[in-house]
Amino acid sequence: MLEQFFLETPHVELLQWFARGSLKQNLPRAIRLWIWLLSLYGDSGERLPLEDGFTYAQWRDRFFLSSHPKDEAIPQLHDVNCNCAKLTAEWLFHSRFGIAEAEWKNTLTSHVGMVARELDEILQQRLFGVTRRSLQADLQILVDLGWLVYTNRKYYRVREFPVYPINNSDDKNSVRLLAYENFMQEDLRAIAQNNSDKINGVQRFFIHLDYVIPKITIDMVENWQWKLKEIWANNPIPPIKIIYSSARVGSNINCVIFPVCIYYFQRAVYLCGYGESPDRSTDWYNFRLDRIQGINPLNWHHPAIPENLQKRYQKQNLPHVDEIAIAMDKAWGFDFYLPPRLMILRFDEDYDRRYIKHSNRHSTFIRVKYENLEKIISKATNEPQEIQAFLDILKKRDRHDAYYQVMYRHKDNGIIMRLRAWGAKCEVIFPSDLRAIRAEEIAAEFKLYHDYN
Repeated sequence: MLEQFFLETPHVELLQWFARGSLKQNLPRAIRLWIWLLSLYGDSGERLPLEDGFTYAQWRDRFFLSSHPKDEAIPQLHDVNCNCAKLTAEWLFHSRFGIAEAEWKNTLTSHVGMVARELDEILQQRLFGVTRRSLQADLQILVDLGWLVYTNRKYYRVREFPVYPINNSDDKNSVRLLAYENFMQEDLRAIAQNNSDKINGVQRFFIHLDYVIPKITIDMVENWQWKLKEIWANNPIPPIKIIYSSARVGSNINCVIFPVCIYYFQRAVYLCGYGESPDRSTDWYNFRLDRIQGINPLNWHHPAIPENLQKRYQKQNLPHVDEIAIAMDKAWGFDFYLPPRLMILRFDEDYDRRYIKHSNRHSTFIRVKYENLEKIISKATNEPQEIQAFLDILKKRDRHDAYYQVMYRHKDNGIIMRLRAWGAKCEVIFPSDLRAIRAEEIAAEFKLYHDYN
């Protein structure tokens, strides 16, 4: 028997790793997997006397009493001393583990977003009062996570544990800093690093993100993220077929894509994929995770793979995250695959001084001089009527106002929302079609507030 020891307590990071998705939804199984590992790799008081190459039945006969049912049903309460009778709370808060019950509960409810009553209901359930099929599914998860090897219808302990979250303050700090590296811009990352620890026992730094995803779909979003992590662990990474509830198309539609990365952007989580967009107008698309109804991996020879994606696979030039970063740097807007165009904006001098002048919108968002605007527009369009219309507007504006140019993604909804938020403080002078859109919206809004009949 290989003398590998698993002595970890069921801290939240470990349970989240076991959950492979929504911890709120999969909490009982995550806790059960922790007990599984104690039975396989624990110290002498926890480890079962199993051969290094065991079956489920052999584990069952050593973990449960001999009177434990061996059929497919959920076991009835046949003996209070059998492990299938123990409540989840009895496993977690046994004195030998030294877990502070109140602190553990507070940490977990804060992490998963459940109320204390919901957690207490789970803690009063029989942790191993489940079917044989559920327990064999636990074993398969341990195989998938690298804790066991399954061959010749037997399970074998591993020589080296997979990398898993350890309850160590230094390691947690490392994980925290890694998260800052991945998810935060440099200036915000520095603030978080400097203020993440409690001061005299009080947390003083908080981040609040607007999150518009409905609560009823949060578990599904977490499950999709875990599913994608598993897909990205493959070599080569397979294409996937997703069923997508598209607001733009107005129905569920199948899209075959290569999944590239996940972005949190403006209150929602998105999967950036290359292949088919819902309306088939672009190669790239940002799919909102809460609108995804299904994800199914395909092989690279599947006939449903679109030609553009198949060509990139054959050329060994699959889409990469760097392509997204480069595209986003070229123009303002999250829909990086939409065509970039020039926009000219005007702000009155006072509003610019207060809110725009020292803000960072995009690398191409640059203040320009009034006298240079005609030259800029002449380079941007060959339409004499559009140039003349621009000049007619410009003659009526104060040269001391603030004028900005920016390359933006045309029809990007986030840009439209930003212009709406600026409202009357911001005027779109160019391009004319975007100006017309804003004029129609403002006229419709004016009618709502002034039509009393």
